[in-house]
Amino acid sequence: MQASLHTFDPGTTAGSVILDTGKVVPFAAEAFDASGLRHLRVGQRLSIELTGDPEVEGTSVSRLWIVGIGADQTIR
Repeated sequence: MQASLHTFDPGTTAGSVILDTGKVVPFAAEAFDASGLRHLRVGQRLSIELTGDPEVEGTSVSRLWIVGIGADQTIR
């Protein structure tokens, strides 16, 4: 699934994405820290995995990476 970065706090490395449906879904620092990324910019397109149904409250992003880079590829 893909989404656009909605918010990002470089200090905490937590933020949120906005799905193409308009729903905002948060991600914790752990999801960003495991991504191998150093920084994100608002509006950037990301590939994401969710913890549950995007229409259910409490769903969050469990994994994120740059669009076009395979989920199993390491960013160097």
